[in-house]
Amino acid sequence: MISVEQHLDRVLAAVGPAAPRRTPLAGAHGCVLAEDVRAVVPVPPFDNSAMDGFAVRAADVRAATTGTPVRLAVVADLPAGSGERPEVRPGTAVRIMTGAPVPPGADAVVPVEDTDVPPGPHPLPATVEVRRAVPPGTHVRRAGDDVARGAVVLRAGTPLRARDLSTAASAGHGELLVHPPVRVGVLSTGSELVAPGTPLAHGQIPDSNAVLVAGMVHESGGVPVLLGSVDDDPDALRGLLAARLGEVDAVVTTGGVSAGAYDVVKEVLAPLGDVAFDKVAMQPGKPQGFGTLRDGGRPVPLFALPGNPVSVFVSFQVFVHPALTRMRALVAGGARPTVAAVAAQGWRCPAGRRQYIPVVVETSDAPDGSSGTVRVRPAAAGGSGSHLVASLALADALAVVGDDVEEVHEGDAVRVMMVP
Repeated sequence: MISVEQHLDRVLAAVGPAAPRRTPLAGAHGCVLAEDVRAVVPVPPFDNSAMDGFAVRAADVRAATTGTPVRLAVVADLPAGSGERPEVRPGTAVRIMTGAPVPPGADAVVPVEDTDVPPGPHPLPATVEVRRAVPPGTHVRRAGDDVARGAVVLRAGTPLRARDLSTAASAGHGELLVHPPVRVGVLSTGSELVAPGTPLAHGQIPDSNAVLVAGMVHESGGVPVLLGSVDDDPDALRGLLAARLGEVDAVVTTGGVSAGAYDVVKEVLAPLGDVAFDKVAMQPGKPQGFGTLRDGGRPVPLFALPGNPVSVFVSFQVFVHPALTRMRALVAGGARPTVAAVAAQGWRCPAGRRQYIPVVVETSDAPDGSSGTVRVRPAAAGGSGSHLVASLALADALAVVGDDVEEVHEGDAVRVMMVP
């Protein structure tokens, strides 16, 4: 057997990010930036009003009060988006809406509430009565107050969220240089599999693995491409891979990697030489396959995972998620984070193999209200088992137990891998 680290090292050595490409903002959500983004325009791009009101010269209204208002002639109307530039001369004002450019000559904005003009859509008044003094700069957002031209607004390596794209748009960008999304082919093998929701004949089971893997690909920032399932037929598997390989950047198969008479994945891929099958010192997930297929000259990583759902879940978190992180070109991260915890109850462990057991996390708050001890217990009442599907839905994390431990006792310290 090989260690978890040996298998993971081989995986990570074989994968890398795709070449970046310029992508319109509308298609860049979830992609990872390939370069720093600098503002090509200041934000805001011009002095603009922060309020609905009247643009004035502060000197004209410095004596204004409710009892002694100052009356100004209204010479123009400026809605947001207006390109007009009416000049505010002494004794005049311009009605202005939020976001509209502050006109030449004005150095402050009087909110409409501090005038005799009622709020709302009304005809432009001939005059306005200002009832409160405003210092220069009041309610004026200066050009570049938020971001100066040339300032870095987003860093390379950032996975783009909606607010990041909004920032890029505000800074003058319509497209960004990003690493494209990783398209992951999801392929289940086994003659016993039928589509979820299909009535089951004797010996058949729902293809839950395809749903599981597709969801984990989403959670890892990839784009799942459902390739369906194939029977335990080598020709069918070869044909499907030949027909669909060009659609994806990686492939995850489930099932067919053990030593059974009908383990079709191993039978088809092992002779190719670029896919190796090993026994990894872990539970669950002992049988693992990994290598690269060729789509012309393009290498396509293939992860051949076991068929039992818990094995699929664990194998994906330990090997596939770090690989997808690297393929997405994320600067930070890779492996799922781990935290220290204490076993709330004991369980048995396999000798000589690292154990990944689904657990429920119970956080005990300290008396002072601060975060207390993290306690965990197996999600499945029967302990560990690669077939215990219900434990996945109950689990919050995976307890990671070293290969030199044969039993975890209540109160023992354990490491816990946090998973979505």
